[in-house]
Amino acid sequence: MFIEEILKYNSIAIVGLAKNAGKTECLNYILRKVKNTGKRFALTSIGIDGENRDQVCQTPKPEIEIFEDMIFITSEMHYRSKRLVAEIMDVSTQQTSLGRLVTARAVSSGKALLSGPADTGSLKTLIQGMKRFDVDTTIVDGALSRLSLSSPAVTEAMVLATGAAVSCNIPQLVRKTKYVYDLICLEKAEPEIIRQLIDIEQGMWSIDENGKVHDLNIPSVFMLENNKDEVFKYGNTLYVAGAISDKLLQFLRQQKQIKEITLIIRDFTKMFASMETYYAFLKKGGTMKVLQKSKLLAVCINPQSPEGYCLDSDELRVAMQESLGIPVYDVKRIES
Repeated sequence: MFIEEILKYNSIAIVGLAKNAGKTECLNYILRKVKNTGKRFALTSIGIDGENRDQVCQTPKPEIEIFEDMIFITSEMHYRSKRLVAEIMDVSTQQTSLGRLVTARAVSSGKALLSGPADTGSLKTLIQGMKRFDVDTTIVDGALSRLSLSSPAVTEAMVLATGAAVSCNIPQLVRKTKYVYDLICLEKAEPEIIRQLIDIEQGMWSIDENGKVHDLNIPSVFMLENNKDEVFKYGNTLYVAGAISDKLLQFLRQQKQIKEITLIIRDFTKMFASMETYYAFLKKGGTMKVLQKSKLLAVCINPQSPEGYCLDSDELRVAMQESLGIPVYDVKRIES
């Protein structure tokens, strides 16, 4: 069961492929299961979560239940509206649109709105700071498909929530989830190449056959049009530090040496190309690798869509498991 895996990590992200994909149900299930493990958990969000009515769709949604002795981080505004007894541990100097961030320990169980840091850099700093409160694992609740918080540069592991909100057609839902799963599973680049590239955060680079890294002086893949002749002058292994677009992959798969081309990206959250373009790149013979690989602990499904349509849970779970080759859970149907 994936709950035992969660206990092994200092930080995990709960991310949804779409709004109402079942992320909060998944989070509440995890919190119920870990509350008596003897470990201390901290809980926060990137953006706002925990409201009883979805702010986009205006549909009812489960609230976040925080248990005694858990640490939670939220804004001053939402701390005031909490429905539990808590002890304030820290008030940050960092301002958000909803006030400063309050770190508190739950003295009683209850419900609260979570609104944490607005960006992944601040979130990473916050997670690192949890050590002073004897926190074993920090759980980060995503908001509106914020896959970036599941970057291995931010959290150590992730749980992926998907469901009828992504698509009410089971084969299409499985395909869309499989695409993200395939990106999460991308192979890591060689250790020496990772060492040379890990601190490079912008631009397009080339690695020659001797493993030497060259700056192509192309600040962005969106500037390819004017630099096409420069891309392969050192070799066919490329590193792009920023976002990967359809345009880049289409350009690469049109090259006559496509079977020799390896594209290295920072991590799977940098992929913004469509599913069709990505698979076309691979089918032509291209190779893709990452500098940092995410650890996927579980895939959870929500067969209910915000519009009220409900997929068959067993049919969806079996189809998803067969496609991904890993266990898939409907947390509302797991026996306590």
